[in-house]
Amino acid sequence: MKRFRRFFADTTPLKTLAFKRLWLANIVTVIGAQLTVVTVPAQLYTITGSSSYVGLAGLFGLVPLIVFGLWGGALADHFDRRQILIVTTCGLILTSAIFWLQAALNLNNVWLLLSVFATQQAFFAVNQPTRTAVLPKILPQEQLPAALTLNMTVAAAGGIIGPLIGGTLLPLLGFSWLYLVDTITLGATLYAVIALPALPMENPQGTPGMRAVIEGFSYLKGHRILLISFGVDVVAMVAGMPRALFPEMAHKYFNGSIEGGFEFALLNTGMAVGAAIGGLFSGWISSVKRQGLAVIGAVLIWGLSIVGFGLGVEAGKLWVMPAVVFAVFMLIAAGAADMASAAFRQSILLTASDDQVRGRLQGVFIVVVVGGPRIADVLHGYAAGFFTPSWTTVGGGVLVILITLLLAKAVPEFMAYRIDPTRKTDQS
Repeated sequence: MKRFRRFFADTTPLKTLAFKRLWLANIVTVIGAQLTVVTVPAQLYTITGSSSYVGLAGLFGLVPLIVFGLWGGALADHFDRRQILIVTTCGLILTSAIFWLQAALNLNNVWLLLSVFATQQAFFAVNQPTRTAVLPKILPQEQLPAALTLNMTVAAAGGIIGPLIGGTLLPLLGFSWLYLVDTITLGATLYAVIALPALPMENPQGTPGMRAVIEGFSYLKGHRILLISFGVDVVAMVAGMPRALFPEMAHKYFNGSIEGGFEFALLNTGMAVGAAIGGLFSGWISSVKRQGLAVIGAVLIWGLSIVGFGLGVEAGKLWVMPAVVFAVFMLIAAGAADMASAAFRQSILLTASDDQVRGRLQGVFIVVVVGGPRIADVLHGYAAGFFTPSWTTVGGGVLVILITLLLAKAVPEFMAYRIDPTRKTDQS
Protein backbone atom coordinates (compact mmCIF):
# COMPACT_ATOMS: atom_id res chain seq x y z
CA MET A 1 0.00 0.00 0.00
CA LYS A 2 2.85 2.41 0.82
CA ARG A 3 4.22 1.79 -2.67
CA PHE A 4 1.07 3.28 -4.25
CA ARG A 5 0.67 6.12 -1.75
CA ARG A 6 3.21 8.28 -3.59
CA PHE A 7 0.86 8.45 -6.59
CA PHE A 8 -1.89 10.15 -4.58
CA ALA A 9 -2.01 13.73 -3.33
CA ASP A 10 0.73 14.61 -0.86
CA THR A 11 -1.05 15.42 2.41
CA THR A 12 2.08 16.33 4.39
CA PRO A 13 1.03 20.02 4.72
CA LEU A 14 -2.07 18.89 6.63
CA LYS A 15 0.21 17.94 9.53
CA THR A 16 0.57 21.69 10.16
CA LEU A 17 -2.46 22.67 12.23
CA ALA A 18 -2.87 26.20 10.82
CA PHE A 19 -2.91 24.95 7.23
CA LYS A 20 -5.15 22.01 8.13
CA ARG A 21 -7.75 24.38 9.61
CA LEU A 22 -7.69 26.61 6.54
CA TRP A 23 -7.92 23.66 4.16
CA LEU A 24 -10.78 21.90 5.96
CA ALA A 25 -12.69 25.17 6.22
CA ASN A 26 -12.14 25.72 2.51
CA ILE A 27 -13.87 22.44 1.66
CA VAL A 28 -17.06 23.72 3.24
CA THR A 29 -16.87 27.31 2.06
CA VAL A 30 -15.96 26.54 -1.57
CA ILE A 31 -19.14 24.52 -2.00
CA GLY A 32 -21.14 27.25 -0.28
CA ALA A 33 -19.56 29.91 -2.50
CA GLN A 34 -20.42 27.90 -5.61
CA LEU A 35 -24.06 27.92 -4.54
CA THR A 36 -23.96 31.72 -4.74
CA VAL A 37 -22.16 31.55 -8.11
CA VAL A 38 -25.11 29.54 -9.45
CA THR A 39 -27.82 31.50 -7.65
CA VAL A 40 -26.89 35.09 -8.60
CA PRO A 41 -27.27 34.64 -12.40
CA ALA A 42 -30.37 32.49 -11.88
CA GLN A 43 -32.00 35.21 -9.77
CA LEU A 44 -30.99 37.92 -12.25
CA TYR A 45 -32.58 35.99 -15.10
CA THR A 46 -35.72 35.31 -13.06
CA ILE A 47 -36.12 39.03 -12.28
CA THR A 48 -35.35 40.37 -15.77
CA GLY A 49 -35.89 37.54 -18.22
CA SER A 50 -32.83 38.91 -20.02
CA SER A 51 -29.45 37.27 -20.63
CA SER A 52 -27.98 40.75 -21.08
CA TYR A 53 -28.38 41.45 -17.37
CA VAL A 54 -26.85 38.09 -16.57
CA GLY A 55 -23.87 39.04 -18.73
CA LEU A 56 -23.70 42.41 -16.98
CA ALA A 57 -22.92 40.54 -13.75
CA GLY A 58 -19.61 39.51 -15.35
CA LEU A 59 -18.61 43.15 -15.76
CA PHE A 60 -19.74 44.03 -12.23
CA GLY A 61 -17.57 41.17 -10.95
CA LEU A 62 -14.52 41.71 -13.16
CA VAL A 63 -13.82 45.38 -12.37
CA PRO A 64 -13.62 44.93 -8.57
CA LEU A 65 -11.54 41.78 -9.02
CA ILE A 66 -8.94 43.69 -11.02
CA VAL A 67 -8.92 46.89 -8.92
CA PHE A 68 -9.07 45.28 -5.49
CA GLY A 69 -6.95 42.29 -6.52
CA LEU A 70 -4.04 44.65 -7.18
CA TRP A 71 -4.75 46.94 -4.21
CA GLY A 72 -5.43 43.97 -1.93
CA GLY A 73 -1.98 42.61 -2.72
CA ALA A 74 -0.51 45.97 -1.62
CA LEU A 75 -2.51 45.80 1.62
CA ALA A 76 -1.20 42.28 2.25
CA ASP A 77 2.36 43.59 1.94
CA HIS A 78 1.76 46.32 4.52
CA PHE A 79 -0.59 45.15 7.28
CA ASP A 80 -0.92 42.03 9.44
CA ARG A 81 -2.17 39.41 6.98
CA ARG A 82 -4.21 37.62 9.64
CA GLN A 83 -6.14 40.84 10.32
CA ILE A 84 -6.77 41.33 6.60
CA LEU A 85 -8.15 37.80 6.34
CA ILE A 86 -10.44 38.38 9.32
CA VAL A 87 -11.80 41.67 7.93
CA THR A 88 -12.34 40.37 4.39
CA THR A 89 -13.93 37.13 5.59
CA CYS A 90 -16.36 39.17 7.69
CA GLY A 91 -17.06 41.24 4.57
CA LEU A 92 -17.83 38.09 2.60
CA ILE A 93 -20.19 36.91 5.34
CA LEU A 94 -21.94 40.31 5.41
CA THR A 95 -22.48 40.45 1.64
CA SER A 96 -23.71 36.87 1.59
CA ALA A 97 -26.16 37.75 4.36
CA ILE A 98 -27.42 40.71 2.31
CA PHE A 99 -27.92 38.34 -0.63
CA TRP A 100 -30.05 36.18 1.65
CA LEU A 101 -32.02 39.14 3.03
CA GLN A 102 -32.90 40.66 -0.35
CA ALA A 103 -34.04 37.27 -1.62
CA ALA A 104 -36.06 36.50 1.53
CA LEU A 105 -37.82 39.91 1.26
CA ASN A 106 -38.44 39.44 -2.49
CA LEU A 107 -37.02 42.88 -3.26
CA ASN A 108 -36.28 41.87 -6.88
CA ASN A 109 -33.97 44.86 -7.37
CA VAL A 110 -31.45 44.19 -10.12
CA TRP A 111 -29.10 47.04 -9.23
CA LEU A 112 -29.05 46.09 -5.56
CA LEU A 113 -28.18 42.53 -6.55
CA LEU A 114 -25.39 43.66 -8.89
CA SER A 115 -24.02 46.14 -6.32
CA VAL A 116 -23.86 43.49 -3.60
CA PHE A 117 -22.20 41.10 -6.06
CA ALA A 118 -19.56 43.73 -6.94
CA THR A 119 -18.90 44.40 -3.23
CA GLN A 120 -18.54 40.69 -2.54
CA GLN A 121 -16.03 40.34 -5.38
CA ALA A 122 -14.02 43.24 -3.94
CA PHE A 123 -13.70 41.45 -0.58
CA PHE A 124 -12.84 38.23 -2.40
CA ALA A 125 -10.15 40.00 -4.44
CA VAL A 126 -8.39 41.21 -1.28
CA ASN A 127 -8.88 37.94 0.56
CA GLN A 128 -7.41 35.55 -2.01
CA PRO A 129 -3.92 37.07 -2.56
CA THR A 130 -3.55 37.40 1.21
CA ARG A 131 -4.61 33.79 1.83
CA THR A 132 -1.93 32.50 -0.55
CA ALA A 133 0.74 34.93 0.63
CA VAL A 134 0.54 33.56 4.20
CA LEU A 135 1.50 30.02 3.17
CA PRO A 136 5.32 30.52 3.37
CA LYS A 137 4.78 31.83 6.91
CA ILE A 138 3.12 28.62 8.09
CA LEU A 139 4.73 25.95 5.87
CA PRO A 140 8.30 25.02 4.87
CA GLN A 141 9.31 25.71 1.27
CA GLU A 142 9.33 22.09 0.11
CA GLN A 143 5.67 21.65 1.12
CA LEU A 144 4.34 24.64 -0.85
CA PRO A 145 3.64 22.76 -4.15
CA ALA A 146 1.69 20.09 -2.25
CA ALA A 147 -0.24 22.71 -0.26
CA LEU A 148 -1.14 24.66 -3.39
CA THR A 149 -2.24 21.47 -5.12
CA LEU A 150 -4.47 20.54 -2.18
CA ASN A 151 -6.08 23.98 -2.32
CA MET A 152 -6.67 23.80 -6.06
CA THR A 153 -8.08 20.28 -5.81
CA VAL A 154 -10.70 21.55 -3.37
CA ALA A 155 -11.49 24.47 -5.68
CA ALA A 156 -11.86 22.13 -8.67
CA ALA A 157 -14.05 19.66 -6.78
CA GLY A 158 -16.17 22.54 -5.48
CA GLY A 159 -16.57 23.78 -9.04
CA ILE A 160 -18.17 20.45 -9.91
CA ILE A 161 -20.14 19.64 -6.76
CA GLY A 162 -21.37 23.16 -5.97
CA PRO A 163 -23.13 23.85 -9.29
CA LEU A 164 -24.64 20.36 -9.32
CA ILE A 165 -26.05 20.81 -5.82
CA GLY A 166 -27.13 24.39 -6.53
CA GLY A 167 -28.82 23.56 -9.82
CA THR A 168 -30.67 20.67 -8.20
CA LEU A 169 -31.77 22.53 -5.06
CA LEU A 170 -32.76 25.86 -6.65
CA PRO A 171 -36.20 24.70 -7.81
CA LEU A 172 -36.79 23.02 -4.43
CA LEU A 173 -35.52 25.58 -1.93
CA GLY A 174 -35.39 28.88 -3.81
CA PHE A 175 -32.77 31.64 -3.80
CA SER A 176 -32.81 32.70 -0.15
CA TRP A 177 -31.99 29.28 1.31
CA LEU A 178 -28.95 28.80 -0.94
CA TYR A 179 -27.63 32.24 -0.01
CA LEU A 180 -28.16 31.35 3.64
CA VAL A 181 -26.13 28.15 3.27
CA ASP A 182 -23.24 30.19 1.84
CA THR A 183 -23.48 32.65 4.73
CA ILE A 184 -23.35 29.88 7.33
CA THR A 185 -20.51 27.90 5.72
CA LEU A 186 -18.31 31.01 5.65
CA GLY A 187 -18.25 30.77 9.44
CA ALA A 188 -15.83 27.84 9.11
CA THR A 189 -13.34 30.04 7.28
CA LEU A 190 -13.73 32.82 9.84
CA TYR A 191 -12.86 30.38 12.64
CA ALA A 192 -9.80 29.13 10.71
CA VAL A 193 -8.37 32.61 10.08
CA ILE A 194 -9.04 33.79 13.65
CA ALA A 195 -7.07 30.74 14.85
CA LEU A 196 -4.03 31.76 12.77
CA PRO A 197 -1.04 33.25 14.60
CA ALA A 198 -0.33 36.96 14.16
CA LEU A 199 1.29 37.57 10.76
CA PRO A 200 2.65 41.14 10.87
CA MET A 201 4.82 42.45 8.06
CA GLU A 202 8.42 43.20 8.95
CA ASN A 203 9.52 46.71 7.98
CA PRO A 204 6.61 47.58 5.63
CA GLN A 205 7.65 50.35 3.24
CA GLY A 206 5.54 53.31 2.13
CA THR A 207 1.75 53.26 2.04
CA PRO A 208 -0.48 50.63 0.38
CA GLY A 209 -1.66 52.89 -2.44
CA MET A 210 -1.12 53.18 -6.18
CA ARG A 211 2.60 53.70 -5.72
CA ALA A 212 2.87 50.36 -3.91
CA VAL A 213 1.00 48.65 -6.76
CA ILE A 214 3.38 50.21 -9.31
CA GLU A 215 6.36 49.12 -7.20
CA GLY A 216 5.05 45.57 -7.35
CA PHE A 217 4.99 45.70 -11.16
CA SER A 218 8.48 47.22 -11.14
CA TYR A 219 9.71 44.35 -8.99
CA LEU A 220 8.16 41.89 -11.42
CA LYS A 221 9.83 43.60 -14.37
CA GLY A 222 13.24 43.09 -12.78
CA HIS A 223 12.74 39.35 -12.16
CA ARG A 224 12.55 37.48 -15.45
CA ILE A 225 11.68 34.14 -13.87
CA LEU A 226 8.60 35.62 -12.21
CA LEU A 227 7.70 37.52 -15.38
CA ILE A 228 7.78 34.37 -17.51
CA SER A 229 5.67 32.49 -14.94
CA PHE A 230 2.93 35.05 -15.65
CA GLY A 231 3.69 35.16 -19.37
CA VAL A 232 3.15 31.47 -20.04
CA ASP A 233 -0.18 31.57 -18.20
CA VAL A 234 -1.35 34.57 -20.25
CA VAL A 235 -0.41 32.69 -23.42
CA ALA A 236 -2.17 29.51 -22.30
CA MET A 237 -5.37 31.27 -21.28
CA VAL A 238 -5.69 33.93 -23.99
CA ALA A 239 -4.73 31.70 -26.93
CA GLY A 240 -5.94 28.36 -25.61
CA MET A 241 -9.17 28.85 -23.61
CA PRO A 242 -12.12 28.18 -25.97
CA ARG A 243 -14.94 28.24 -23.39
CA ALA A 244 -16.81 31.03 -25.21
CA LEU A 245 -17.29 28.60 -28.09
CA PHE A 246 -18.80 25.80 -25.98
CA PRO A 247 -22.46 26.75 -26.63
CA GLU A 248 -22.01 26.75 -30.42
CA MET A 249 -19.88 23.60 -30.33
CA ALA A 250 -22.44 21.71 -28.26
CA HIS A 251 -25.30 22.77 -30.54
CA LYS A 252 -23.81 22.64 -34.04
CA TYR A 253 -21.19 19.88 -33.73
CA PHE A 254 -22.69 17.58 -31.09
CA ASN A 255 -26.41 18.06 -31.83
CA GLY A 256 -27.18 19.54 -28.43
CA SER A 257 -30.08 21.84 -27.60
CA ILE A 258 -29.63 25.49 -28.53
CA GLU A 259 -30.52 26.39 -24.92
CA GLY A 260 -27.71 24.24 -23.51
CA GLY A 261 -28.35 20.68 -22.39
CA PHE A 262 -26.23 17.65 -21.54
CA GLU A 263 -23.60 18.17 -24.25
CA PHE A 264 -23.03 21.75 -23.12
CA ALA A 265 -22.76 20.61 -19.48
CA LEU A 266 -20.13 18.01 -20.44
CA LEU A 267 -17.96 20.64 -22.12
CA ASN A 268 -18.27 23.00 -19.16
CA THR A 269 -17.31 20.42 -16.54
CA GLY A 270 -14.50 18.68 -18.48
CA MET A 271 -11.65 20.90 -17.30
CA ALA A 272 -12.87 20.96 -13.70
CA VAL A 273 -13.02 17.16 -13.69
CA GLY A 274 -9.47 17.04 -15.06
CA ALA A 275 -8.22 19.44 -12.38
CA ALA A 276 -9.87 17.36 -9.65
CA ILE A 277 -8.38 14.10 -10.98
CA GLY A 278 -5.01 15.77 -11.41
CA GLY A 279 -5.14 16.93 -7.81
CA LEU A 280 -6.11 13.49 -6.52
CA PHE A 281 -3.12 11.86 -8.23
CA SER A 282 -0.65 14.66 -7.52
CA GLY A 283 1.78 12.87 -5.22
CA TRP A 284 4.54 13.31 -7.81
CA ILE A 285 4.37 17.11 -7.67
CA SER A 286 6.22 17.40 -4.35
CA SER A 287 9.21 15.49 -5.75
CA VAL A 288 9.70 17.82 -8.73
CA LYS A 289 12.64 20.16 -8.18
CA ARG A 290 12.96 21.75 -11.64
CA GLN A 291 9.73 23.68 -11.37
CA GLY A 292 10.38 25.97 -14.35
CA LEU A 293 10.76 22.99 -16.67
CA ALA A 294 7.63 21.46 -15.13
CA VAL A 295 5.62 24.61 -15.92
CA ILE A 296 6.75 24.58 -19.55
CA GLY A 297 5.90 20.88 -19.84
CA ALA A 298 2.44 21.36 -18.30
CA VAL A 299 1.62 24.30 -20.59
CA LEU A 300 2.74 22.32 -23.65
CA ILE A 301 0.45 19.45 -22.60
CA TRP A 302 -2.35 22.02 -22.20
CA GLY A 303 -1.70 23.27 -25.75
CA LEU A 304 -1.64 19.76 -27.20
CA SER A 305 -4.86 18.91 -25.36
CA ILE A 306 -6.58 22.01 -26.75
CA VAL A 307 -5.47 21.04 -30.26
CA GLY A 308 -6.90 17.56 -29.67
CA PHE A 309 -10.12 19.07 -28.34
CA GLY A 310 -10.55 21.21 -31.45
CA LEU A 311 -9.97 18.20 -33.71
CA GLY A 312 -12.48 16.22 -31.67
CA VAL A 313 -15.06 18.97 -32.16
CA GLU A 314 -14.42 19.00 -35.91
CA ALA A 315 -14.87 15.21 -35.95
CA GLY A 316 -18.36 15.76 -34.53
CA LYS A 317 -19.49 16.60 -38.04
CA LEU A 318 -18.89 12.98 -39.03
CA TRP A 319 -19.57 10.85 -35.93
CA VAL A 320 -21.06 12.59 -32.92
CA MET A 321 -20.78 10.18 -30.01
CA PRO A 322 -17.10 9.13 -30.36
CA ALA A 323 -16.23 12.77 -31.07
CA VAL A 324 -17.94 13.94 -27.87
CA VAL A 325 -16.11 11.35 -25.80
CA PHE A 326 -12.74 12.24 -27.32
CA ALA A 327 -13.33 15.99 -26.99
CA VAL A 328 -14.30 15.73 -23.32
CA PHE A 329 -11.28 13.49 -22.65
CA MET A 330 -9.06 16.20 -24.14
CA LEU A 331 -10.67 18.80 -21.86
CA ILE A 332 -10.02 16.54 -18.87
CA ALA A 333 -6.36 16.25 -19.90
CA ALA A 334 -6.19 20.04 -20.30
CA GLY A 335 -7.68 20.57 -16.84
CA ALA A 336 -5.14 18.23 -15.23
CA ALA A 337 -2.27 20.01 -17.01
CA ASP A 338 -3.60 23.41 -15.95
CA MET A 339 -3.81 22.29 -12.32
CA ALA A 340 -0.16 21.16 -12.35
CA SER A 341 0.95 24.35 -14.12
CA ALA A 342 -0.86 26.56 -11.60
CA ALA A 343 0.62 24.67 -8.63
CA PHE A 344 4.17 25.06 -9.93
CA ARG A 345 3.68 28.69 -10.99
CA GLN A 346 2.33 29.72 -7.61
CA SER A 347 5.13 27.83 -5.90
CA ILE A 348 7.65 29.76 -7.99
CA LEU A 349 5.94 33.04 -7.08
CA LEU A 350 6.14 32.21 -3.38
CA THR A 351 9.73 30.91 -3.36
CA ALA A 352 11.44 33.20 -5.89
CA SER A 353 10.05 36.47 -4.50
CA ASP A 354 10.66 38.49 -1.34
CA ASP A 355 8.03 38.45 1.40
CA GLN A 356 7.59 42.25 1.07
CA VAL A 357 6.02 41.84 -2.40
CA ARG A 358 4.30 38.45 -2.18
CA GLY A 359 0.87 39.93 -1.60
CA ARG A 360 1.13 42.20 -4.65
CA LEU A 361 2.39 39.37 -6.85
CA GLN A 362 -0.52 37.18 -5.74
CA GLY A 363 -2.80 40.09 -6.62
CA VAL A 364 -1.32 40.13 -10.13
CA PHE A 365 -1.80 36.34 -10.23
CA ILE A 366 -5.53 36.75 -9.46
CA VAL A 367 -5.90 39.39 -12.18
CA VAL A 368 -4.14 37.17 -14.75
CA VAL A 369 -6.19 34.11 -13.81
CA VAL A 370 -9.45 36.06 -14.01
CA GLY A 371 -8.64 38.41 -16.88
CA GLY A 372 -6.95 35.98 -19.28
CA PRO A 373 -10.01 33.77 -19.92
CA ARG A 374 -12.23 36.85 -20.35
CA ILE A 375 -9.91 38.24 -23.03
CA ALA A 376 -9.97 34.78 -24.60
CA ASP A 377 -13.78 34.88 -24.66
CA VAL A 378 -13.68 38.02 -26.83
CA LEU A 379 -10.87 36.88 -29.15
CA HIS A 380 -12.17 33.34 -29.66
CA GLY A 381 -15.70 34.56 -30.28
CA TYR A 382 -14.44 37.00 -32.91
CA ALA A 383 -12.06 34.55 -34.59
CA ALA A 384 -14.69 31.80 -34.76
CA GLY A 385 -16.70 33.98 -37.14
CA PHE A 386 -13.87 33.67 -39.66
CA PHE A 387 -12.36 30.23 -39.03
CA THR A 388 -15.19 28.17 -37.41
CA PRO A 389 -15.12 27.22 -33.69
CA SER A 390 -13.20 23.97 -34.18
CA TRP A 391 -10.36 25.40 -36.27
CA THR A 392 -10.15 28.51 -34.08
CA THR A 393 -9.57 26.17 -31.15
CA VAL A 394 -6.95 24.13 -33.01
CA GLY A 395 -5.15 27.31 -34.05
CA GLY A 396 -5.20 28.61 -30.48
CA GLY A 397 -3.66 25.40 -29.18
CA VAL A 398 -0.91 25.55 -31.82
CA LEU A 399 -0.17 29.16 -30.82
CA VAL A 400 0.15 28.10 -27.18
CA ILE A 401 2.75 25.47 -28.12
CA LEU A 402 4.78 27.75 -30.41
CA ILE A 403 4.84 30.82 -28.14
CA THR A 404 5.62 28.73 -25.05
CA LEU A 405 8.60 27.14 -26.80
CA LEU A 406 9.81 30.60 -27.87
CA LEU A 407 9.52 31.93 -24.29
CA ALA A 408 11.38 28.90 -22.93
CA LYS A 409 14.21 29.46 -25.41
CA ALA A 410 14.31 33.22 -24.76
CA VAL A 411 14.57 32.83 -20.96
CA PRO A 412 16.65 29.69 -20.29
CA GLU A 413 16.97 30.58 -16.59
CA PHE A 414 13.25 29.88 -16.21
CA MET A 415 13.74 26.36 -17.59
CA ALA A 416 16.61 25.88 -15.15
CA TYR A 417 14.75 27.20 -12.10
CA ARG A 418 14.59 24.70 -9.26
CA ILE A 419 13.82 24.68 -5.53
CA ASP A 420 16.90 25.70 -3.58
CA PRO A 421 17.12 23.27 -0.63
CA THR A 422 19.62 25.55 1.13
CA ARG A 423 17.32 28.57 1.14
CA LYS A 424 15.73 29.38 4.48
CA THR A 425 11.95 29.71 4.46
CA ASP A 426 9.86 32.19 6.38
CA GLN A 427 8.33 29.35 8.35
CA SER A 428 11.72 27.95 9.38
